Amino acid sequence: MKAQLLKMSTPDGPFTILASDGVVLASGWTSGPAGLTGQIHPALLPASFEEVTGLGAISAAVDAFYSGDPAPAMAVPVLQRSGPFRSHAWDVLREVKPGFPVTYTEYAALAGNAKAVRAAASACAFNAAALFVPCHRVIRTDGSLGGFRWGLQVKESLLAREAA
Repeated sequence: MKAQLLKMSTPDGPFTILASDGVVLASGWTSGPAGLTGQIHPALLPASFEEVTGLGAISAAVDAFYSGDPAPAMAVPVLQRSGPFRSHAWDVLREVKPGFPVTYTEYAALAGNAKAVRAAASACAFNAAALFVPCHRVIRTDGSLGGFRWGLQVKESLLAREAA
């Protein structure tokens, strides 16, 4: 499989997207693909990348997010592969409303197993498609941010944008 590689500039720093045929395979606040490929399931890992200057609806959704409209990012197709709970949990994340973060415990319940808090946290940790699968919308029960692969400063910025 060949993928397209797009590097975008955002207020939170460089944002890189790997996509194939209009579907996001991986994305995050990094300046290149090296920080993304480790999160892609081996069966989906592209053999090569072609640098592009735009990705149509995908890059438009990133621009819309940073212009105050997070909705288009939730409509961008994403392809990730894992076990049944994690795959379902990723789908559930896309339904969490911007500006209304949920706790890891609430997220586990939304994903169908209130006792699976660690599995829910793991789904966030192994999410390859940051922004499009908004793991930044999950916080700790005490209201603190918890972790975020791309740094707590980026997570805080994303949540602040969505709360505005």
